[in-house]
Amino acid sequence: MKGEANSTIKLAVPIIIGELAQMALHLIDSAMVGAISYKHLAATSLVLSAMNIPFVIGIGMTISVSQMVSMAHGQNDSNRVSHYLFNGFWLCALTAVIISLTLVFGRDILYHLGQDEEVVKLSLPFMKLLGISMIPMLLFITLKQFTDGLQFTRTAMALSLFAMPINIFLNWLLIYGNWGFPRLELAGAGWATLITRTIIFIVLAVVILKHQTFKPFITPGKTEWYFNSKTLFSLLRIGVPSGMQIGMEAGAFAVTGIIIGTMGAVPQAAHQIAISCASLTFMVAFGLSHAGSIRTSHAYGAMNWQKINVIGKSTLIIGLIYGVCCAIMFVLLRDVLPAAFNENTEVIALASVLLLLAGIFQISDATQVIGAGLLRGIKDVKVPTYLVAIAYWVIGLPLGYLFAFTFRLGAAGMWLGFIAGLTFAALFLSVRFFRRLKSRS
Repeated sequence: MKGEANSTIKLAVPIIIGELAQMALHLIDSAMVGAISYKHLAATSLVLSAMNIPFVIGIGMTISVSQMVSMAHGQNDSNRVSHYLFNGFWLCALTAVIISLTLVFGRDILYHLGQDEEVVKLSLPFMKLLGISMIPMLLFITLKQFTDGLQFTRTAMALSLFAMPINIFLNWLLIYGNWGFPRLELAGAGWATLITRTIIFIVLAVVILKHQTFKPFITPGKTEWYFNSKTLFSLLRIGVPSGMQIGMEAGAFAVTGIIIGTMGAVPQAAHQIAISCASLTFMVAFGLSHAGSIRTSHAYGAMNWQKINVIGKSTLIIGLIYGVCCAIMFVLLRDVLPAAFNENTEVIALASVLLLLAGIFQISDATQVIGAGLLRGIKDVKVPTYLVAIAYWVIGLPLGYLFAFTFRLGAAGMWLGFIAGLTFAALFLSVRFFRRLKSRS
């Protein structure tokens, strides 16, 4: 088991670094915009909350590429890998365009969410630019899923790290108007994100098409790059439930952010600080989940259930250890972290309470995302989708609303709902994975 754990960690580390780098871009945007005012920070929270559901649905669709590529790679079928790349890329491209158009032309919905009027006005230009940037971002993630599925994870990691200084520099120019550039404030952060995402997509595409490492999977394109309805259906069969799973989880968090926004700008800003920190730690668990999913999918292609068993158990143990470490960190630093985002004393005080609650659910959060990833690796996505729906929309959100408004716990009440939903998901997804293993033994 130790050997499999080490192999999963080795694969996961570049994925985690890449995910953290992408998440860090949002944290950097929040911090640099928050330096202007807490209402600008609240506007960032509103846009990210509103966009989160369609964005993660798009990510779910891209996950189908890594799953099918990994399975074909486990069967040593380079032609099939190339075929899945072609069909998966254009399927995800269509998804990206639909999501982008929906966000750009539907951004006026922000006026109907009961938010602070000034916050909404600040949000609209930012949401338009982030909506457009969804296309290069999802295309980059699609190509990243292809390289991840082949277990070549360092290329996308390097580009994600490369994006950070570019985005920071562009933010510095366009948010604050340095070096003679116009001071665009929140819109400047949107332009910086759009430019950065476009650059890293183009670079990754060129690397895949030109580098010798990927030549065995690009060369078959002469015969394998054609649309096939059966292939597209196979991708959709994984992508749609995966998108729904991630979308329902992110959707619950997004709706929570919108509900908290109706309580005022201070709770919304505090929520943005806490959710940004929790999302950062979640990216590590997501990286472990993705690595475990890729490795189980590869073993599934070879029908090696004994290896799947060891990979699954070792990955869950790693996740549990990581969740405990995160919980301790959040508890110890709950009064320190909020000060890095904002100077408003009310915002800092409330964010400290929310970070304490975030610490409590770290173990459940890590376990549930790994359980879902392992099940995805063995192509079990239908029942887990129902379990996730129950966890967040039948248990988490209703309980959160009850605590927040009936028991008058405010933003903290919504976060208590997080804890309940995540715990249910962690328990039942893990149980299902082990039951599937038992049925094959």
